[in-house]
Amino acid sequence: MRFLHTADWQIGRTYAFFEPDDAAILAEARTTTVERIAALANTEQVDLVIVAGDVFDTQTVTDRTIRRLFLAMQAFTGPWCLLSGNHDAALSESVWTRAQRLGVVNANMHLLLRPEPLFLSDVGVAILPAPLTQRQTAEDLTAALDGMSTPPGLIRIGVGHGAVQGVLPEGIDSSNPIASDRTETAQLDYLALGDWHGCKEINARTWYSGTPEPERYVDNDPGQVLVVEITSSGMVPLVEQRRVGQFQWVRWEQEFRVSEDVDSLIEKLSALDGRFVVRLDLTGVLDINARHRLLDGLAAVSAQVRALEYDLSDIRLQPTDADIASMQADGYLSDVIGELRDRSALPDQKVASTEALVILADILQSQQGAA
Repeated sequence: MRFLHTADWQIGRTYAFFEPDDAAILAEARTTTVERIAALANTEQVDLVIVAGDVFDTQTVTDRTIRRLFLAMQAFTGPWCLLSGNHDAALSESVWTRAQRLGVVNANMHLLLRPEPLFLSDVGVAILPAPLTQRQTAEDLTAALDGMSTPPGLIRIGVGHGAVQGVLPEGIDSSNPIASDRTETAQLDYLALGDWHGCKEINARTWYSGTPEPERYVDNDPGQVLVVEITSSGMVPLVEQRRVGQFQWVRWEQEFRVSEDVDSLIEKLSALDGRFVVRLDLTGVLDINARHRLLDGLAAVSAQVRALEYDLSDIRLQPTDADIASMQADGYLSDVIGELRDRSALPDQKVASTEALVILADILQSQQGAA
């Protein structure tokens, strides 16, 4: 039997730190990725799809968001098994109870909201879930899987959401712990996990699928789902990755030491397209002319990528004689420029005078451009 393992859809996630048009497109991508997962399930001819928690980003998503998600899933008519995670815990009143009241949960969509086995005998599978019923717990909820009995011959698939202890990078262990030997103690053929947003193999029978649509500047291999094949109970699973993410998030660091570094950065950025969300950490020293080239280049790049974040506050400005000479002004304004240049050489006035020169240079440049 074959199934898709996915997790951490985070439907309803918002991106308030981006421009509104970029934020809307990034939020929409999370639902359209589910449509691609449904299409992939049909292409791969899998028997079911398992979603290991955090289907929704919050309990307070709109009814429209809930409806649109379940519509996106309808293209695959086989079983969907959806576990509650820490973002969408199975509270007494939750996003899941709202979905049920809205009547959008079809018969083939199984909500794993209680630690009870789900038997899918027609495909030879028992789903053993460890749903979160509150956002955080210090207890390993997957321990309940050890005591879940299943009919002989059924493939035992555990589904959990949390942090495998002692395996993930130091400091990542959350308050929703999972024992690293759970597949052994619960005699599982496979343990489908969510919470870690990158694709990661814990052991041959335990995997994190990661989020199918990246949403952070973290290089941990997100944007995928897993195709898992198990020939019979007790056999080692065959796990293959399939990329489904629409956008790629990258974070680059750039320290400016010479003005030519600006041209190198813009050239590198120019190779990116609308699939990229970019964060730049900029430091170093620039003269005024190089700063203008940087701003012009970033403005052009921001139109070609999906979203671009940067901060110039860690760049020190160091005007050159050529910068001063290029600030075409006469009369009183020329005297002001000269005085600011002289003051910028004084230790106690350097920062303020340099900033004033940059502001003045920006004003003069904009006036020259308007002319």
